[in-house]
Amino acid sequence: MKDVKITTEYITLGQLVKFLSLVGSGGEVKFFLSENEILINGEIDNRRGRKIYPNDLVAINNQRYKIVSK
Repeated sequence: MKDVKITTEYITLGQLVKFLSLVGSGGEVKFFLSENEILINGEIDNRRGRKIYPNDLVAINNQRYKIVSK
């Protein structure tokens, strides 16, 4: 599991996908989210605007991330 440090109160799922360099541009986020299974705290969710807070666990393509505050 990899820690993802954020400096804000939360990060959206779309921002997280871009931050992790899983897509090349913001325009690719919607397609990426529709084609990949994403689990947030064990529940499937692919909403681009989903707010993810520190201590949330995110799984994307069998890679797990824990959101932590800086």
